[in-house]
Amino acid sequence: MADEFGGIEKRIGFSFSDKDILREALTHRSFLNEHQEWTVPHNERLEYLGDAVIELIVTEYLYQKYPMSQEGELTSFRAALVNYQMMAKVAREILLDQSLFLSRGESRDVGKARDVILANAFEALIGAIYLDGKYSAAAEFVERTLVSHLGTILESKSYKDPKSYLQEIVQEKERLTPTYRVLSESGPDHRKNFIVGVFFGDRCVTQGEGTSKQEAESSAARAALEMLEK
Repeated sequence: MADEFGGIEKRIGFSFSDKDILREALTHRSFLNEHQEWTVPHNERLEYLGDAVIELIVTEYLYQKYPMSQEGELTSFRAALVNYQMMAKVAREILLDQSLFLSRGESRDVGKARDVILANAFEALIGAIYLDGKYSAAAEFVERTLVSHLGTILESKSYKDPKSYLQEIVQEKERLTPTYRVLSESGPDHRKNFIVGVFFGDRCVTQGEGTSKQEAESSAARAALEMLEK
């Protein structure tokens, strides 16, 4: 069993005493539907624990690191770190997707669905490290893999609300206010998907996608900011 997880343990820089807890962290619910002989549960309980552990670690780090920052600013910094896009990015950096136990269907997911799976697995991994190595091991891992992105976030100002930040930039540069328009929507009522365009005047400059209009607008604004930075 040690050989089975040697790759992931080397990539994350932590060796588990209890390999089953690592196996659980890597097990997606869908995998159990195809492997009823599996000896550990899926990772959703560890995900629940890991979510709380990550929030505490990041909050404590920011509190200590920025003694002059007020609650609102610290909350913005934390939100930019503790979201599914950033955690999915970190999960990819440690090649977590190569070690997940997924059903055949889930393994083919792409886009946001894949990012959510990776982010949830990252949270579960933190929960597992916390249980196996205690708070200090989890804090070291989170600071090394996740909090290390804070410098880039602060430099790019991506901690700011993307719609507000885009409006600030476009009003200064082009003397106009960006507007948003739903270009298409699909899916049943309980699982809608929206594509929204952000317009500078009559010109659609970028598009964003999300499961709500607000999420799609934020995605479009973020894409526009990336375009303006090039």
